[in-house]
Amino acid sequence: MSGQQNVEPICVRVNDAARMIGVGRTKLYELISSGEVETVKIGKATRVTTASLHRLVERHRALD
Repeated sequence: MSGQQNVEPICVRVNDAARMIGVGRTKLYELISSGEVETVKIGKATRVTTASLHRLVERHRALD
């Protein structure tokens, strides 16, 4: 055992976030604009919180 653990990121790039939930960048930016998905600015970089992606998916699952 190497002692390394897999760590789930707490935020990801916009392209990665869109891929994670199966939508395009344009749709993800719509979700960000509407407040359904949270972002954080780190320097000039915009990152999407994975927690907000999980909440989005759970909200939509509840609607089914």
